[in-house]
Amino acid sequence: MGTIVNVISIVLGSVLGLLFKKGIPESYSRTIMQGLGLAVLLVGVSMSLQSKQVLVVVLSLVLGALTGELLNIEGGLTRLGQWLEAKVGRATGDVGRAFVTASLIYCVGAMAIMGSIEDGLNHNPRILYIKSALDGVSSVVFASTMGLGVLFSAIPVLIYQGSITLLAWTVKDYLGPAVISEMTATGGLLILGIAFNMLNITEIKVGNLLPAIFYAIPLAMLLSKVLPA
Repeated sequence: MGTIVNVISIVLGSVLGLLFKKGIPESYSRTIMQGLGLAVLLVGVSMSLQSKQVLVVVLSLVLGALTGELLNIEGGLTRLGQWLEAKVGRATGDVGRAFVTASLIYCVGAMAIMGSIEDGLNHNPRILYIKSALDGVSSVVFASTMGLGVLFSAIPVLIYQGSITLLAWTVKDYLGPAVISEMTATGGLLILGIAFNMLNITEIKVGNLLPAIFYAIPLAMLLSKVLPA
């Protein structure tokens, strides 16, 4: 349900933005985003406390950070977005540019990935519900300034997040509860990083930490055999 609600929020927000054209005042938008940032903070804390093997989370974050920095995941995503926006923008005009820009903002990020994984593994769409609120507010602003193309960005969100959710749901029976707990806890810390960025507390390269989620799988399997919970 998380992805479906996310798609609906983008569509409704875009329609409102197209109807009103003026968007919402910056002060209102900023305060709403800060409130949602606090909600993201709460979700991240509750997820991170699910760990039974803190060492798994620590090692996953260290290895994930090393891998992410080596691959420069965040920089690569930024360059990909700039390249697509330039190519499609020149080729199709304002609608294409708005579509690509909004799609990248809604799809490229740790919250989209972690929310979809959490929905698939634990049948818990809470991260995607908060993301839906964020995307709904931002789509009002984007549609009022960039136009109709923002509405169509709901399509790649459906395909992208839906595919990740289905993949996580498919493999969850092979992971076991111990592994899922550590993946959830590791992802919770990444969600905390997103909250800190939203609240302008600091700037964390959450994209470069994404590999940590996948390192949690073998580490949890290994350490659960040699260390007590």
